[in-house]
Amino acid sequence: MSILVLTQTGGILKPFAIILGFIMNYIYRFLQIFGINNVALTIILFTLVINVLMIPLTVKQQKFSKMSSLMNPELQKVQKKYQNRKDEKSMRMMQAETQAIYDKYGASPTGGCLPMLIQLPILFALYRVIWNIPAYVASVKDVFTPLVNVLLKTQGTQQFLADTVGNQVNFQRLGYTANSAIDALYKFKPADWTAMAEKFPDLSGMISQTTGSLDKMNYFLGLNISNSPMTAMVENFKAHNWILFVCALAIPVLAGLSQWLNTRLMPQAAASGDSNDTMQASMKTMNTVMPLMSAVFCFTFPVGLGIYWIASSVVRSIQQLLINRHLDKMNI
Repeated sequence: MSILVLTQTGGILKPFAIILGFIMNYIYRFLQIFGINNVALTIILFTLVINVLMIPLTVKQQKFSKMSSLMNPELQKVQKKYQNRKDEKSMRMMQAETQAIYDKYGASPTGGCLPMLIQLPILFALYRVIWNIPAYVASVKDVFTPLVNVLLKTQGTQQFLADTVGNQVNFQRLGYTANSAIDALYKFKPADWTAMAEKFPDLSGMISQTTGSLDKMNYFLGLNISNSPMTAMVENFKAHNWILFVCALAIPVLAGLSQWLNTRLMPQAAASGDSNDTMQASMKTMNTVMPLMSAVFCFTFPVGLGIYWIASSVVRSIQQLLINRHLDKMNI
């Protein structure tokens, strides 16, 4: 595994990213046994494996959500009963009655938070792995290594990389090393590779060889996963390639629709009938806005991240259908 993970991820995310990167690396190596060198397919299988591993936490969280839909009307009655009584005795009585409801359903006030708190660092680390695959997949890193070894000895390349990727790679903190250079090159768009070949004509042959190898890894259904859907749409519109134009447009659309479907399948809290129930209203708004935001952001993010969002939402939706069926059979 590449050691770039050690320079890019710190704090609580570091162990999670290392473990997830280990899984990603071995999925890629497994596909290579069958002669498949494709990053997008690796991302899809990686998403499937991670979601399967997280099933116990997902079931626990959804079970609490189902319980909450039954408990909420009773909890709201207790809150309404004591809403105008702020003395210490009343507050203790309210806490006791609230706890009695949780005990009745065998639940805990923190029952829904704990699984989520465990999942959050895993999800953040997942994004780190998807965003920086060469840091975790040795075979992908090896494609960059010959070119990077030359770049490190060529004057002006550090400034060019820094100008091209902006603040996405902090060369002052990381130093101009092979790992930081690979980190920068992985963020290159096709136009950036062309610009570098023009800037350093002596390296054009090696640059062409590197991009050729990357194309074999990065193309999925005719799209370069390092490109954004918007860039792919513009390029294919100019080339009158309408099939690939539609494929590029489908990535953000499917990312939004699949996440919307996932939110619809999740257990919903019971309606309280209270027009002032701001929490319930906020949840409904968030369930509508978040898929729309995902679709909008996906236009400018790499296609690979969009594929991850779609695969993750589809897998979670299938899981949710099975979990819902399991919870419906439970004598809650």
